[in-house]
Amino acid sequence: MKSTKGVRVAPTGTPRTVDWPAALAEHDRWLRTVIYARVGEPQAVDEVFQEVSLAAIRQKSPLKDPTKVAPWLYRTAVTQSLLYRRKAGRRRKLAGNYARATQPDEADVRTPDPLDWLLADERRKLVRTALDRLPRRDAEILWLKYTEDWSYQQIAEHLGISQSAVQARLHRARGRLRRELANVERTTESRQDFNP
Repeated sequence: MKSTKGVRVAPTGTPRTVDWPAALAEHDRWLRTVIYARVGEPQAVDEVFQEVSLAAIRQKSPLKDPTKVAPWLYRTAVTQSLLYRRKAGRRRKLAGNYARATQPDEADVRTPDPLDWLLADERRKLVRTALDRLPRRDAEILWLKYTEDWSYQQIAEHLGISQSAVQARLHRARGRLRRELANVERTTESRQDFNP
């Protein structure tokens, strides 16, 4: 039995099955981009990707069409990201309740977010802030387009949607990003004017 691009080719007459470890390795980078866009936490990407991998390997009804691997992985990544966000929300609520119940006696000496000092370029900070304010679907498609440098066709194939849907989503996401950037810049300028 040969294996090509994550799909096992069986002798004639028997169904082909997906070689999930190979398929996951092939689609690793862009799936991690989707997950990051959905959860917004770099430290959560590995955890969610592991859940996607487990879901792929544990499938109850095997996927036989190799052209459906990328869309199936995309839908699974989105689902696992949503489950992670729900679980993280419950954890944050529990931690918040605990923090309110046990107020510290000393001043809070938290260290600054490492992202603040890593991203020295002011424009990059503004873009990241604007991206964080976008709906997850918009941020996701922008991340895929500009970090993976994919064509509309490649995005369409991986997400299992048409090229026109990709174009429409990108157009809408870029417009929302422009509006958010303008809002972020106005907010930053007004803060600077207020605090000379």
